[in-house]
Amino acid sequence: MLEIVQLNAFYGQAQALFGVSLRVEAGEFVVLQGLNGAGKSTLLKALMGLEVRTEGRIGYQGAAGAANIERWATHRRARAGLGYVAEDRRLFTGLTVRENLRIAAGRDAMAQEARVLDLFPVLKTMLKRPAALMSGGEQQMLAIARTLMTSPRILLLDEPCEGIAPLLVESIRNALLALKSSGMPILVAEQNQLLAGSADRRLVLVAGKVRDS
Repeated sequence: MLEIVQLNAFYGQAQALFGVSLRVEAGEFVVLQGLNGAGKSTLLKALMGLEVRTEGRIGYQGAAGAANIERWATHRRARAGLGYVAEDRRLFTGLTVRENLRIAAGRDAMAQEARVLDLFPVLKTMLKRPAALMSGGEQQMLAIARTLMTSPRILLLDEPCEGIAPLLVESIRNALLALKSSGMPILVAEQNQLLAGSADRRLVLVAGKVRDS
């Protein structure tokens, strides 16, 4: 589904990733771990074509078939089915939960909304609440739900459980496992052991290089 081959990434002249290679198959839940600054967020940004310059190959199996996407613009990668949830969530805090969901929706907004609310039932009780008045964990669930409204084919998440109460971490983990069981591949940069313990595989980034845990 997603194959990264000898990927290097640079911020200007400074190199942050060194020959990273990995695969994520359909229905596979892979967690990236590593210390702060190891390159976890950089790898996800590189997959989305954000902020960094890259060398190497990014192969992706989307609805239109297999393609190498390393030269594609970010919006094209998103349209092809790469769903990305950034560490800072990037919600519209002045909009309600429902407005945040609908702004990302495709043509069948009501059906999409019903599906994501089944995954995150706590959001059903706060559809009219401004995102600014939600807790960090609730905002994180909304950020994931909003990305799912775009009907992605693969989900990329950057530290979704950082600083979140254990009960909400469990809710996020359960939602991700439900997505995995439906066949969606998931790649998560995450240190939380509750979430990492549910992964099919754990990979560790050390100084921009990847190894199995």
